[in-house]
Amino acid sequence: MSEYNREQSEAILLVRYHLKTLSPSELARLKTRTRNYLRFRKEVDQFLRHYFSEVCTQKCYQNHYSACCGREGITTFFADVVINVLMSSDEEINPLLQVLGLPNPGMKCVYLGKRGCLWRIKPIVCEMFLCEHARKTVFEKDPLALKEWERLKRREKRYTWPNRPVLFDDLETCFIQAGYSSSLMYFHNSPGLLRVKAMAMGKRKRLLRNSKSNHENTKESKIKREK
Repeated sequence: MSEYNREQSEAILLVRYHLKTLSPSELARLKTRTRNYLRFRKEVDQFLRHYFSEVCTQKCYQNHYSACCGREGITTFFADVVINVLMSSDEEINPLLQVLGLPNPGMKCVYLGKRGCLWRIKPIVCEMFLCEHARKTVFEKDPLALKEWERLKRREKRYTWPNRPVLFDDLETCFIQAGYSSSLMYFHNSPGLLRVKAMAMGKRKRLLRNSKSNHENTKESKIKREK
């Protein structure tokens, strides 16, 4: 088993094990936390089906090209695993573990099956990737589609870009607090993402200090006027 497959397999097993230890009410709360994200993913899926289904089917699936599904080239966040396992049955998760345990001599993603991606809710990096051919084919003909796609890309950051509290960071924290760790926990391991979080925290602290200072100045001015 390659290092990539091992990391993926360990993360899936870890998440599945922990979720099985949760009570029905705890699982319900976790699903509630992902509700807005899943609504967003549904909108993205509808957009891609409407504008790109024909383009991608012909260019990639029928011609076996699949440039977006290169071997071990997919960045999978730990939160991707959590959300997929949370929303999938064992019958849907077992095939993922099976293919991860097999040799992958080809150049395609280990999760790319005969009917497409084996994930029920594929990693966000995969969902939001559009190759240059697909982008030019659709967006040059339909500028409104491009504007809608840019809007969806901005919404993606609400869940994945940690310059504010975001779901993907939050889900990692839940598992860390439960005593688990994974190399896929990039929001707690990646120097780049840690830097983004630190800069955002510094900005929030400065705003808080300025707000407190302004409040004290206002209060002091009010006291002086009353005198």
